[in-house]
Parts: sequence; structure tokens; C-alpha cells
Amino acid sequence: MPGIRVLNVKKSYGDIHAADGIDLEIRDGEYMCILGPTGAGKTTFLRALCGLTPLDKGKIFFGDKEVTKEEPEDRGAVMLSQTYSLFPHLTVQDNILFGPDIRGMSDPDKEKTLSSMLDLVRLTSRSDAYPRELSGGMQQRTALARALASGCDVLLLDEPLRALDARLRISLRYELKDLAKSLGLTTVHVTHDQDEAMVMADRIAVIKEGRILQVGTPAEVFDSPVSPFVANFVGQSNFFKGTIESSEGHTVLRTESGSLLEAKATDIDIGCEAVLAVKVGNTEISKDGVGFLQGTVERILFEGRYLHVDLLVDGNGRISAKVPSWRMGKIAVGDRKQIRWNPEKARVFPIPEWGLERELKVE
Repeated sequence: MPGIRVLNVKKSYGDIHAADGIDLEIRDGEYMCILGPTGAGKTTFLRALCGLTPLDKGKIFFGDKEVTKEEPEDRGAVMLSQTYSLFPHLTVQDNILFGPDIRGMSDPDKEKTLSSMLDLVRLTSRSDAYPRELSGGMQQRTALARALASGCDVLLLDEPLRALDARLRISLRYELKDLAKSLGLTTVHVTHDQDEAMVMADRIAVIKEGRILQVGTPAEVFDSPVSPFVANFVGQSNFFKGTIESSEGHTVLRTESGSLLEAKATDIDIGCEAVLAVKVGNTEISKDGVGFLQGTVERILFEGRYLHVDLLVDGNGRISAKVPSWRMGKIAVGDRKQIRWNPEKARVFPIPEWGLERELKVE
């Protein structure tokens, strides 16, 4: 199966830059997730790959072949939308055979293709059913089988699990990736759901306002974000603005209220304004009275294995932490608590030139 190279791809709609100079390489057989908020340019990028959206500028290669101006049917790519777009008047088997029929496949080959696709998506017993008679998961698998029966080399998925209920969405994450991997397909999956991307992707490309901000494995993007936006979008973070006090060993940031906070070493110069980010999941409520900050518990939310705790911190506003749920009853609204974190789990970034509030804004 081919890898994909995208070089300086641009697409605008008036003043809106849906793709603003995108460069990206997707490896042969890779499961790549394009992750970003609504309006980031995810669907435009996917439609450009399959040829449904003409580019203003840039080039797209599938393997060594440039496909920038190729018709959609000549690219060997198929796009599965979040609505599935099944033909309501056709049965499961007729939906699956739509592509082979259009291509003029012989009857023996169609029969073989149908059998293998039905077996692959475990719908052999429902081959005569119509879409309205299927569950959401079965509709999704039918649409996937129809896409795969087209003989594609590249599978493009536009929020394919968005319309499903939470439990089914979680179970189908693994089925979908396993199917793509078993067939050796190069897969591009766009989503706004960070949990979905984290468990499905070989690598994640984070996109905002038509630009790719970071590409890496799920662990790399989560643990080593390159900007405050990535730090907050891929795992919620607490932020503190201040000035770099020192950078020997750990970086020390002095906040506007005078608090001294520690983070991983940085090359930002001493005296420069900066912002410290620490994941909510890495923010601890101290049990021994030692911490960087002190605050008052404002709200406690039960989330199963964890409690989400919001605190009002002296001079620093509201921050959040997660603690094990067994501490339920040991923390109460109104308690005064110390807050700390492992400095190696906190990162410091330069203050964005357009301001932190705009940097973190999600439309």
C-alpha cells in the first residue's frame, strides 16, 4: 500500500484558511489520526486527499505518483463519512457490491469479494437486511465493507464513530483499526476526540486553523507538547503565567502573585515571560502539607476511578486536579489544600504573541 506525502497544501474559502501550508508524510500501512477542534480543517484535508476538493496550491503524492490533479476514482482512495451514506433501498450485500458492479467485476470475483467482506465485518447472517433494519454499529461495518470492496489502497475516515453511542464507539475503535491493519491499508482518520486518537493512532497530527502543529506518537504528543494549545487539547492542562527565574536543573517560574513553580528544564532566557503547563492528571493534592501552591476546594466531581477536584488558588485563579476515588470523603468543599507536581511532568513555553487566551481558544 502507498504512503502519502502532502507538500505545502493550501485551500481557502474567502478569508478562512482551511488548509494553510500543510506538510505531512503518512507512512505505508500507517494508521494516522488527524486531531483537531471543529473548524480546524480536518475534513477539508481529507477531501483534498481523495480529490473531492481542488487545491489552491500544493502537491499530493500516493507513493511515488503525484495525484494532485487525478480524478477521485483514479486515486485508489475511498472516503467513509460519518453519516455512512448507505443506499437505503439496497440490502447489505447490494451496498457492498455497488463498487464491484460499477467496475464491471466478473460474477465469480464478485461472489468471492462479497463472501470475504461479509465474513470480515461479521455480517454474513444479515446480508439481506436493509440499512434501516441494522444497528448503528452494523451500518458502520456495512459502510466499511462497501469501502473496502472497492479495492482501495488508502482508507480515509471522516469522524466515522461520531454518530454512535458511547459504548459502541469504544468497542468499534479496536475493530476498525484491526480491520485496516489486517488489510495493510494506509489509513487517515480525522477526529476531534482525543481519547479516540490516543487509542487508535500509530501517530497523531494535531491541526488548528489549517496548520499542522505537531506530529508524533500518542505518547509523544501527550507527554511532550510543542505549544500550550497542544498541551491543553491533548489532555487538559493547568496554566500559570510568569517570568523565568532560573534554569539550573529545573526551570523556576515566578508567577505574577510571587509563587515559585518548577518545571522541566527549558532554553527560554532568564527574565523572559513564559507560561507553565501541567496536565490536570499530573497535578497532585498534597497529603503531607508540602506543595508549590495553596488553594481552597471549590468543587468535587466523581468520575469513576478518579475524582476531578477544582480549587481556587491564592493569586492564581482556578486549577484542577485528579485524585483516586478512594479519597472520596477525605476531601471536602472548603478544605484548604497544598498543590504540587513532579517538575519533570510540567513544561514551560514562551507566551504566545497573540496571547494565551486566544492560543487556547477552541471554536
